[in-house]
Amino acid sequence: MNSLRITAGKYRGRKIATPGGATHPMGERERLALFNMIVNYVPGAKILDAFAGSGALGIEALSRGAAEAIFIEKSAEACRVIRENLQNLDLAAEVWRGDVKKFTTENKFQLILADPPYDNFEISEVTHLLQFLRGSGIFVLSHPGEAPEFAGMTLLKSRKYAGAGISVYLKG
Repeated sequence: MNSLRITAGKYRGRKIATPGGATHPMGERERLALFNMIVNYVPGAKILDAFAGSGALGIEALSRGAAEAIFIEKSAEACRVIRENLQNLDLAAEVWRGDVKKFTTENKFQLILADPPYDNFEISEVTHLLQFLRGSGIFVLSHPGEAPEFAGMTLLKSRKYAGAGISVYLKG
């Protein structure tokens, strides 16, 4: 099992495990860039980490002051790793195992982080998540190619890193 480091905040420098297999943890450079783009939206936020993999994005947000997090991940092994990572950092958060398209909750989130697999990128899965974003919420998407457009969303920032794009949207 591989590991990666938390880049900033309370748990800066701490290592978390990655499940390997089909997951593709976002690199440190990309995570730093992503969080630099949304630095003002993280403190106190209720966040959703979709396609969570190791939980790195959600854990990074919690390290930087997010109030609470829910993780969505389809892989049983990845869910086990997320729970282990949370336990090792003494963090409490919900880990929801299942397909993103089947996720449902009454919660509304100030920040949704989505890092879907590029080899099976489905815009319908990503669009499903938008209903859980509160008004004036921020949606962050890691994606192949150009930044997709979403009804009711304004593209605030978009950056390219090798074959990956990171785009930040505002609802409303």
